Amino acid sequence: MADRRDDVINALAERAGTNALTAEEIEAVLALAAVAAHGTGDRTTAPLASFLAGIAAAGADDRIRLLDELRRHVAETSAPAQLD
Repeated sequence: MADRRDDVINALAERAGTNALTAEEIEAVLALAAVAAHGTGDRTTAPLASFLAGIAAAGADDRIRLLDELRRHVAETSAPAQLD
C-alpha cells in the first residue's frame, strides 16, 4: 500500500512542480492529520489542517519542525475544555 501511496504522492509533487516529500515529512503530515481528525472527532479536519500546514510549510526553512509545531497546536486547540 505504501508503494502505491508513494507513487501517487511523488507524481503529485512532480505535477505541482515541488520537491517530493521526505519520509520524515510524510510522517509529520500524517501525525498532524491524525491529531486533527481524532482530536476534533471530525475526519474532514485532517485534509483541511494538512492543506493549511502545507501552505505554511512551503516557505519554511525546517518543514518538519513547523509541521510538528502545528501538530502540537492542533492538539492543544482540539483538546476538550477543562472544567474549573
